[in-house]
Amino acid sequence: MDWFFKALSKYFVFEGRARRKEYWYFLLFDLLIIIIAGLLDLSLGMQFGENPYGPISALVMLALFIPTIAVSVRRLHDLGIHGAVYLINIIPLIGALIFSIIACFPGKRGSNKYGGDPIKRKKSKKSMVES
Repeated sequence: MDWFFKALSKYFVFEGRARRKEYWYFLLFDLLIIIIAGLLDLSLGMQFGENPYGPISALVMLALFIPTIAVSVRRLHDLGIHGAVYLINIIPLIGALIFSIIACFPGKRGSNKYGGDPIKRKKSKKSMVES
């Protein structure tokens, strides 16, 4: 849950990097919150036609739209990829699948042009001796 709030606290931050853990936990809790909102709409009888979603889930999805894009762009930055690659999601089904596969790869170790390594790695004894 901490990873969700960490990503949510960077609501409009498109710079920097997001590690895999931050990205996937954010998406997990994002999905759970949308499902709960949909169930709430359904139980209150406020869905739009046959769609299980209604005004509550629409507001939740609208509120989480920008942070979802922001954490996705930061995830791409962690991989050393320009944030514009997020637009691959415009391609129905295939785009989301390709983006999900890309997001599974580990980030680049050390700093890149988008910022420092988000994983604070401990120096091994061997590298400390070499320094």
